[in-house]
Amino acid sequence: MHMREDLYSRTSDIWGEEDRETLLEANNYAMSLGDLRRFEEAKALLRKSMPVARRVLGQDDHLTLRMRWTYAEVLYTDDGATLDDLREAVATLEDVERTARRVFGGAHPATLQIEKGFRDARGALRAREASSGVATRTRAARARRSEEE
Repeated sequence: MHMREDLYSRTSDIWGEEDRETLLEANNYAMSLGDLRRFEEAKALLRKSMPVARRVLGQDDHLTLRMRWTYAEVLYTDDGATLDDLREAVATLEDVERTARRVFGGAHPATLQIEKGFRDARGALRAREASSGVATRTRAARARRSEEE
């Protein structure tokens, strides 16, 4: 882990924050942090790096999409994720999946993996909503509105 952090730091020092290699190392480091369940550090790093990637590489670049995908995974795999975190993960993956489908095509391996992540994030959101009673309250409110109409 220390190697990932060191590599990211040195790449950033040598090439600068806006270099593709620095952004790639930021994503790799964030993925490693997520694997170690150090979610807050991973989110902070990606929140700092994603806007740079969008500006420098563009919204449709593979690395930009990968960073957003990593960010969403970090959000929904965190056991301490809030409902808002899970909703953000689902919305992010929905947008990333749509963009990947347009840019790479539906059969591209990255698109297929993003689709799986999207399904997993939606499942995590549904499970959390069900356990918190949000889904039950939402269905009840919809039923009341239907009866009133």
